[in-house]
Amino acid sequence: MALTVSHSHSVTAVDWSKLDTVLLDMDGTLLDLEFDNHFWGTVIPEHWGRQRGLDVVASQTTLAPVFAEQQGKLNWYCLDYWGNRLELNIPTIKANYTDGIRWRPRAKLFLQRLHASHLDVVLITNAHPVTLEMKAEKLPLTQWFDLMLTSHELGAPKETPAFWDALTQRRAFNPRRTLFVDDSEHVLQSAHHFGVSHLITLRQPDSSRAIREHTQFPAILHFDEILEGLPRVD
Repeated sequence: MALTVSHSHSVTAVDWSKLDTVLLDMDGTLLDLEFDNHFWGTVIPEHWGRQRGLDVVASQTTLAPVFAEQQGKLNWYCLDYWGNRLELNIPTIKANYTDGIRWRPRAKLFLQRLHASHLDVVLITNAHPVTLEMKAEKLPLTQWFDLMLTSHELGAPKETPAFWDALTQRRAFNPRRTLFVDDSEHVLQSAHHFGVSHLITLRQPDSSRAIREHTQFPAILHFDEILEGLPRVD
């Protein structure tokens, strides 16, 4: 096993020599999920409600079940779907809030050191391609990855077996020699069922919310906990 796990489910080490591939999520893993939670939880309800004479609380209450019915489906992550459903130009609205896009602690250093290693480093995100483009422009992400893929390109979200089948067609990897890091335990469950052996989650995907004390999968607070064994960079 590449992971050493204590009873508290904290990761104490990663044996990078036993890995060939690292799959990384974006939002809540590398980037602070506060941006997305604020955007979808407050900004979009504000814009939607303003067109209908509703305050933000009334909008949030009305939209909650509308959002919930798509959770875990590709539509949940699709700007085109929500643009049509809510009658909003979501990319334009989002472009005005890019100041909130920021790294999680030590995430950039982690990527730099992974990039200098022997590992194949692949971003796999449920984010819409427009969102990925926007974030990659804000925090030049592309330079640290051997490949970046969205679930929209693969036709299924990471929560489903279809995603993993499609991923192997796009990028061959040995699940037993692969580490996958994601803040969503539903997504990690899907990866586990597919056979990915080494799984890590995050204890605080959103810096504005409480640290998670209990996780189903081995967890880290910040990436400096697993840097040992990766090449140093200047």
